[in-house]
Amino acid sequence: MFPVNLMAFGEVNNDIGEAAFAGIVGQSSGLRSVLQLVRKVAATNATVLLLGETGTGKELIARAIHEHSPRQKQPLVAFNCSAVPGSLFESEFFGHERGAFTGAHVQRPGRLELADRGTLFLDEVGELPLELQPKLLRLLQERTYERVGSSRTRNADIRLVAATNQNLEALVGEGQFRSDLYYRLNVFPIRIPPLRERRQDIPLLVNHFTKKYARQMGKRIDTVSETALQSLMGWHWPGNIRELQNVVERCVIMAEDEVLRLEPGVLPSEVQPAARRKDSGQKAEIEAMLRETNGRVAGPHGAAARLGVPVTTLASRIRALKINKHQFHQI
Repeated sequence: MFPVNLMAFGEVNNDIGEAAFAGIVGQSSGLRSVLQLVRKVAATNATVLLLGETGTGKELIARAIHEHSPRQKQPLVAFNCSAVPGSLFESEFFGHERGAFTGAHVQRPGRLELADRGTLFLDEVGELPLELQPKLLRLLQERTYERVGSSRTRNADIRLVAATNQNLEALVGEGQFRSDLYYRLNVFPIRIPPLRERRQDIPLLVNHFTKKYARQMGKRIDTVSETALQSLMGWHWPGNIRELQNVVERCVIMAEDEVLRLEPGVLPSEVQPAARRKDSGQKAEIEAMLRETNGRVAGPHGAAARLGVPVTTLASRIRALKINKHQFHQI
């Protein structure tokens, strides 16, 4: 089998709308269902809870909700609950006044204030320490807050989109997450499927990331070898789209011609043998045809025409498989 022309794949199904959901790639039924929910909830002011494994694209979905909402011209501000120590949460989230604590030399607005009239994306909300959860609950209940060191109550005009890769119901049962906060967040849950549940999107994503990184690196890559694509389709992607993106970037870095190939060691060893066997079979097929055509690649009776592939495609595979076509020339 020969390289698949990635440029034949679209990035976003026309029924979904490429312009409407820029950056979101796929045509699977799972992704379609998610985007249908996005369309329905975006026009409201309802709190949304995005559920999904790490690397599934929760921030992209949050951005889509914001960009399809009446708040689209206002800020979208992200706050990662797992990236801020508990001691700094209130200052980072609500802001602080000058002199509110040691080192507070200037007044500083928090993420909440920066998101005024816009959307606040609260990522990894399941990591929020138990002692800080009442502060978020009060915000959601009363839509008011105070900066650290201030007694002035401010109104919070924000739309909240929260995300987690954890099972919040299980955390509630374990006493690690407040049930009242969970119910406040779980107004409109959207589950984002992992990549292993939307395998038909893998060629589209490979195309998207290949073009992105090839453009950044000044390379031209038009196709992906079928052996590479089969291996990518066969892997279960525990890191989801983020893992696939990293794999494609490494392959683009290693690419020496216009064909994207899966370099040894990029995926775990159990995925590699099948790809090596397919490369071996393809090499034997090409060598057999070169033997029949006396090493001729181009022309109406050349190996490329007889195999039904473009001359440039066959030439690149000959180079990649390290085939010496001259050995088949008759003396």
